[in-house]
Amino acid sequence: MAQASAVAADATIEMDSLDIPALRHDLSVPLVIDLDGTLVTTDTLHEALLLLIKRRWWQAWRVPAWTLKGRAVVKEKLAAIVTEDDVAGFPCNPALRTFAEREARFGRPVVLATAADHAIAEKVARRFPFICKVVSSDGRINMRGRAKADALTRLYPNGFVYAGDSFPDIHVWRHASAAVFAGASPRIVEKAREVTEIVASFPRRALGLKGIRRGLRLHQWAKNALVFIPLILGGKALDIDAWIFAFEAFLAFGLLASGAYLLNDLWDLAEDRRHWSKKDRPLASGELPIVWSTGLIAACGAAAFGLAWIAGQASVILLAIYLVVSLSYSFRLKREPIIDVFVLACLFTLRLALGVVVANVAFSPWLFVFSMFIFLSLSLAKRQTEITRMAAHGQERTPGRGYHAGDAPFVLATGIGAMMATILVMVIYLVEDAFPKGFYKHPDFLWGFAVVIFLWLARVWLLCHRGELDDDPVAFALKDRVSLLYAAAMGAIFVAAIW
Repeated sequence: MAQASAVAADATIEMDSLDIPALRHDLSVPLVIDLDGTLVTTDTLHEALLLLIKRRWWQAWRVPAWTLKGRAVVKEKLAAIVTEDDVAGFPCNPALRTFAEREARFGRPVVLATAADHAIAEKVARRFPFICKVVSSDGRINMRGRAKADALTRLYPNGFVYAGDSFPDIHVWRHASAAVFAGASPRIVEKAREVTEIVASFPRRALGLKGIRRGLRLHQWAKNALVFIPLILGGKALDIDAWIFAFEAFLAFGLLASGAYLLNDLWDLAEDRRHWSKKDRPLASGELPIVWSTGLIAACGAAAFGLAWIAGQASVILLAIYLVVSLSYSFRLKREPIIDVFVLACLFTLRLALGVVVANVAFSPWLFVFSMFIFLSLSLAKRQTEITRMAAHGQERTPGRGYHAGDAPFVLATGIGAMMATILVMVIYLVEDAFPKGFYKHPDFLWGFAVVIFLWLARVWLLCHRGELDDDPVAFALKDRVSLLYAAAMGAIFVAAIW
C-alpha cells in the first residue's frame, strides 16, 4: 500500500512539474472523455463523410436516405469506411491525452463516451490504450447530450468526472461530479461553471481570423499580382479603367485560388497530417473544422465568378479553365512526377492570360513562355525542398506525391535547367518584343531584368540545395530581405526604362 502511495506521489510530482493538474477525487470515480472536439480536435462524422466521398463517391447519394432514418444510422453507415490508419491520423488534444494517461497510471478508470458510432469508438480505444471502456452510439441510440448523460448516470451512480467541449456536454456536466474543459469557447466554460466545478482545462485553439487567413493562404495572393504585369508591360500603366478591371481580376483569382487551396487541403487531409510542416495547417490540425472549410470553398467560388462576370465573359472562361486544371491537379495530377510541376506552371501562366484579357493588350508569346519556365523552376525548387526534407525525416516517398528520395539529383538538374531557360527566354523577349514596341524611352535599362532574375533564382536554388528554403518559394520571397531588395531593384529598373 505504501509502495502504491509512493508511485502516486511520484506521478503527482511529475504532473505538477508539467503544470498539468491531477484529479483529487477518489480513484473509483472514473474520468469520462468525449471524443469529437475533445480527445481529438476534429469531428469523426465529418471525417467519415469526407472519406466516403473520396473512396466510395458512387454511394454518396445514399446519405440523405440514411439521414431520414436517424443520425445514429448515418453514423453507423459512415463508420464502416473509417480504418485504423484513418483514426491514427486524427489530431488529438495532447495536453488532455497526457492528463488521461497519467490518471490511468494512478489507477483511475478512463472511459470514452462519444456520440460517434461504436465502430469508430473502438478503433479510437485501440489507439489510446489508457481507455478501458467505451460508451458510444450503436445505430439505434445517438449517444449525445441527454442520452449520454442518462447512460453515464446509470453506469456510474457514485459519480464521474466528464471532459467535454460543446453545448450538448452541458447536459452531461449537470450530472457529473466535476468537469474538465477541452474546447475553445469561453461561453461554454461559463455555462459549465453554472452546473458543476471545472477542475481542469485543456483548451484547444479557437478558430479566428488568423486561422481563416492561414487556411485561405492569403499570402499566396501575391502570386495574383501577375495579372497586373500585362497591363504595365502593355503600355496601360496610366489607364484607370484597365487598373479597375485588373484589380477585379486580382480579387477573383485570389478568391478562386483560396477556395482551390482549401479543397486541396481537404482532399489531402490524411497526407498532410503525416507531413512534417503541413500537419500544422488549420485543416490538418483541426483548428479549421471540415464543415467550415466546405462553406468557405463555396463562398470563395461564388464570389470569384461573380467578380469575373463583371470583368467580362472571357474572364469567366479563364477562371473556369483555371478551376478545371486546379481540380485535376488536386485530385490526380499532383501525384504524377514532373507533370505536377508543369501543371503548376500552367496555373501561374493563366494569371498572366487573365491580365492580358482584362487589360485588353497585345498577346506576347515570349512573355507566356517566360512565365512557364520561371514557374516551372520555382515549382521544382519546392519539390526539391520536399524531397530533401523527406529524406531527412527518414521517409522514402513524399506523402501524396510521386517522388522518391533518390529523385533529388534529377529534380535539381531539371530545376537549374529551367532557371537558365528562363534567363534565355527573358533576353529573347526583350530583343524580339519589348524593345521594338517603342513603349520604353530608355530600353537599355531593361537588361537589368535578366541580371536580377538570374541572381534571385540562383539564390533560391542555392538555399534549396543547402536545405535552407521554406517549402514554398513564394512564401520565402515575401519574407526574405534579399528577395524584397531584388523586387525593389526591378521596380527601379522599370521606372528608369519608361522615364
